[in-house]
Formats: sequence, structure tokens, C-alpha cells
Amino acid sequence: MMKITGKTTVCGIIGDPVEHTLSPAMQNAAFQALGLDWVYVPYHVTEEDLPAAIYGMRSLGIRGLNVTIPHKVEVLPLLDSLDKLAEQIGAVNTVINRDGKLTGYNTDAFGFLQALAGNGVEIEGKNIVVMGAGGAARAAAMALGGKGANLIVINRTAKTATELVARVSYFLPGARIMALEMNEENLRAVAGDSQIIINTTSMGMNPYANNSPMPAHLIQPHHTVFDVVYSPLKTKLLRDAEMGGAKTINGLDMLVWQGGAAFEIWTGKKAPIDAMKLALIEAFVEK
Repeated sequence: MMKITGKTTVCGIIGDPVEHTLSPAMQNAAFQALGLDWVYVPYHVTEEDLPAAIYGMRSLGIRGLNVTIPHKVEVLPLLDSLDKLAEQIGAVNTVINRDGKLTGYNTDAFGFLQALAGNGVEIEGKNIVVMGAGGAARAAAMALGGKGANLIVINRTAKTATELVARVSYFLPGARIMALEMNEENLRAVAGDSQIIINTTSMGMNPYANNSPMPAHLIQPHHTVFDVVYSPLKTKLLRDAEMGGAKTINGLDMLVWQGGAAFEIWTGKKAPIDAMKLALIEAFVEK
């Protein structure tokens, strides 16, 4: 059993919602695997309370935070500095507190690439649809654009997608990327020409597990469908993809790899990835 004392180092995750998160199981398993006197806890933080929460990170001496929906972009002006990649992406999912100075990082980009590579998915030259234009989409677009993919960002608000494309094009001048408004006509057009479909939105997350951003009839056997949502582990999008004969990737691998990168930023130690993944699997079984 974990013993918490006045010397225990605290990390955590902030989001809205946050009740679904399995990051505490993963990170606490990592701390225990390396014998660290650290603990990781979830904090439910609303948009209006975000500034107070970040101020509290300083005053309470919290060592590190993961940042999830909907705070990955809004947290930027509240920090003292940004890692170069986080600055380029324009979204943060990891914060470290060094003597009261808060620095933001983005480990989602690394998680995206590791999840795809680990499932044998090639990126260079592939036509990839990224659904959504929030913090996770920014990380995906920057990571995939840098690997030579042909990207289409499709989002319910076309203006947000266009802004994301402009950001990627600025930092990656050679990137092949365009923006579209999310509607069935555009989804039909891009699905036919794509090999990889990635959902970066929260659509399909519990308690809205019966929602999907992509109509089932548009998913074909030649597709690889990657959903960053991991609760439930098999979203409606992935169930539809399986029925359509497509290859599917759930959000578990990305969660592990981005979490491992965050662990290394906070602790300076190599993340015990196997222990972290095992803890996640056990947490799913318990649910």
C-alpha cells in the first residue's frame, strides 16, 4: 500500500470531466515500480476555475500536472514558459513545476507517433483525416505533418480548423495540409481518398458512448481508424470500423506513451512502460 507523508511528491491531472481518467492507475504504478515516494491524483477543474488551479499548483508545490480536455490550449497563457514543441503545437498536456516556475510540454505528439508505429502503421505519403481541431488535433497534425503525411483537418467549426492548418503551415512550410468543415458531404469526400482516420474529439467518450464523428457507412476495409478516446476502450467509431472491416487502434497505446513521456519530464527517470500498461489493463478489467 502507498504510504503518503509530508515528504510525498504530488502530481495529478486536471480536466472537465476527469472522473473517467485512468492516468492515476498508470502513473501511481510507475511511481511504485521505481520505489518513488510520489502520488498522482485527479482534479476536476472547470474552465472558469482553471486560472485558480494553476495558481494553486504553484502555491501547493504540486510537482507536475497532466492537462486534458478542455484545458490544453487555454492553459498556455497561465504558464511561465513553453517547451519548443509545445509552443509550435499551441497546446500543452504536461506541466512541470520547477521551484514555482511552470513550464508546459506536449507529449501527445510523441504518443500519436508511438501508437501508430507500434501498430505497424506507416505515415509518410499517407492520406490522413484528422477529426477535430482542439489540443489533441494540434499535436496530431504537427506530428504527422512532420512525417510527410497528407493531412485533412475536418472540424465542426471550419474557422478553428483553418487556424490549425495555418499554424502547422507556419512551422512546417512544406506540410501538405488543408481544412474542411465537418459535414457528411465533406466526410464522404475525404473518407474515400484516405487511408487513415483519426478522431481527436471527445465524441464517443463515456457517458456519450453511442456517438461517433464518422458515419459508419463511410468506413471501408482499406482504412486504419484510430480513436484517441479510451473510455470506453471500444468506442462506437471503432465498433463501426470493425464492422466495416477496417484496422482499429484505441487510445490505450497513446495514453501509455504520452504518460511515460510526462513521467520522465517530472522525475528525470526512464518510464517503466510495461508496468504502466499492465496497470491500465487491470484498471479496465476492474471497471
